[in-house]
Amino acid sequence: MKEDTLVVHEIYASLQGESTFAGLPCTFVRLTGCNLRCTWCDTPQAFYGGTRMRREDVLARALAFETPMVELTGGEPLLQPGAFLLLRELCDAGKRVLVETSGEAPVDGVDPRVHKIMDLKAPGSGENHRNRWSNLAHLTQNDEIKFVLAHRVDYEWMRDAITEHRLADKVPSLLASCVFGSLSPKDLAAWVLEDRLPVRVQLQMHKYIWGKDAQGV
Repeated sequence: MKEDTLVVHEIYASLQGESTFAGLPCTFVRLTGCNLRCTWCDTPQAFYGGTRMRREDVLARALAFETPMVELTGGEPLLQPGAFLLLRELCDAGKRVLVETSGEAPVDGVDPRVHKIMDLKAPGSGENHRNRWSNLAHLTQNDEIKFVLAHRVDYEWMRDAITEHRLADKVPSLLASCVFGSLSPKDLAAWVLEDRLPVRVQLQMHKYIWGKDAQGV
């Protein structure tokens, strides 16, 4: 795939629903394609299809919303070579730039100005074996690690991974999310408090505002 084009699923402005930036206005550039098939994926519509666009047109569309923050997401956005250049160009345009990535795609080529929100896949995802642990070496104090948890087994895996890999020393924020409708946030909160884990329990704000099946918000 050429670096001067991107296959885009959608571009829209909304509120950031997750991460330490939750609640802030943000433009989302959702790219098409993903090489993982997590059991709980909430954006399977972005696996296929989309529109091939020139990278300069994607940049112009994203900037036209005039939000201070822009996030590149998917699918898995880092599968497309042009994504790395788009991230750099968004930074050059003065935006606060986020990228949401699965933890399987290499992140070492991402511009250091970009705020990486990187998943580590728990067993309940069905893709736990795909975690690229070498990515941890390329995370900085500008980044975050996210865990999506479906049940107690996932929680205990997260707890052990935080200790084993000293994750709290690698990034300032560890995010713990519930699979919507599967794990009760109340249960997750109780476990975190009991174990005194250094994590931020987060909810998918957009699903509570617009509903779990809403797209383009």
